[in-house]
Amino acid sequence: MTGRRKHQRPESGRPNGDAPPQKIAKLSDHRQEQKDEEASMTVDDIYFEEGGLQRIHPYFFKFTTYAKGRWVGRTIYELFCSEFRDRTPAYYESAITQGIIEINNKKVEPSTIVCNSDLITHYIHRHEPPVTTQPLAIVRETEDGLLIVDKPGSIPVHPTGRYNFNSIIRILEKKHGYRALFPINRLDRLTSGLMLVGLNSEVARRMESDLSAHRIQKEYICRVKGVFPTGRIVCDQPIRVVAHKLSLNCVDREEGKPSLTEFELMAVDDDEMHSIVYCRPKTGRTHQIRVHLQFLGYPIANDPLYCNREVWGDSMGKDGVLPPAPTLSELPTPADTPAAETPSVPTPPSSTDQVKPPLVKGKKANKMAGTTSTSFPSDQSNVAWAPLVGRLEKWRTKQELAEMVDVPADADAPRKCDKCSDPFMPDPTPDELCIWLHAWRYSGPGWSYETELPEWANRAVEHIDRVKYKKETA
Repeated sequence: MTGRRKHQRPESGRPNGDAPPQKIAKLSDHRQEQKDEEASMTVDDIYFEEGGLQRIHPYFFKFTTYAKGRWVGRTIYELFCSEFRDRTPAYYESAITQGIIEINNKKVEPSTIVCNSDLITHYIHRHEPPVTTQPLAIVRETEDGLLIVDKPGSIPVHPTGRYNFNSIIRILEKKHGYRALFPINRLDRLTSGLMLVGLNSEVARRMESDLSAHRIQKEYICRVKGVFPTGRIVCDQPIRVVAHKLSLNCVDREEGKPSLTEFELMAVDDDEMHSIVYCRPKTGRTHQIRVHLQFLGYPIANDPLYCNREVWGDSMGKDGVLPPAPTLSELPTPADTPAAETPSVPTPPSSTDQVKPPLVKGKKANKMAGTTSTSFPSDQSNVAWAPLVGRLEKWRTKQELAEMVDVPADADAPRKCDKCSDPFMPDPTPDELCIWLHAWRYSGPGWSYETELPEWANRAVEHIDRVKYKKETA
């Protein structure tokens, strides 16, 4: 018999005897409760270092949302299996049975029917990815409330996806005691260097206005593949977002937005395999420096997105050349891409069913499942991009599958968490913690701040004054 709660639901959508939805705490109250719980946690409760990486003690995180219209009339088990497919049906059966997934703050059965205005709660057991142990350095704090920091690579600016406490905002709050924070320039997770953070909204608005009006000059240092040409090189190719969810941007002469970056060679490695290049972006498109360098044929040497032959083909994106459509042998096979485990009307598996590894995160997942969606995008406006996006999706799927199986199998290193059955992911290698792109110097009306150069750019130290002098006298 299909399960319902003991009380039959009247047409209003509320069970007889259950508290009406308006009596349940507001969603904002639940989120404030989550913030209060985080505020009570100490640095030692959260952070520890091991194996040369900064790690986060696993913890439960409470996600809450009201039932959407399409959820009404389905069982809570069916809902999670079909809507949040980054975890297995076996996990959801266990989570509902243990009260990790609740309706209206109450423990329910997998067969419970979801009704209008129900409050759905999922206590996620979060395993945040480790990041570098390089400290977040405070460069300066001004009297009017501008904070200048030197951001290490591997750490995102905001809490996002699997990252929460291992983010710049949370580290500034927990380790440095700051509260109200307004990031002004946002660096990619893998990019290191100078960040401007407002300590009040007035300073943040003023600085953002200066950025928009191009009154702030930005200077970066990078390490590229090959011997970069001498002289001042300008790239003015327009850039567009090809796939938001995959963070893929490309040169597009027809639909791209105006973009301009100046480059200048600073040093070449002895083996002539890499060059240190000075970059001065005049516009602020996403991934602008990375995309323009790829277009010129000198991508950042360890860039996993724009210096990836498996994704871009032999041309590596030089001159905007896209890879050819994949052949039949290159198309994803069932072995490459996990099949969906959820039938149209699933039934809870028995306790003897084998628990399979979670589906690759990225097929369809969102905050209620503890991740953000990176699913294959449908926002391409030109079919010419489809082969490129398909190659990128296949490559990411292979990387995620490799992580799932590349876990130490010795007895002292369990392959799965005993609380949530998530597989333990391998640690990132040093090369995976950052790309060779560093925000070195920002200058505005009456001020200028800069950071120390990263170790990989040491050969450029003797050329810094030359580049800076040219910039200041231009």
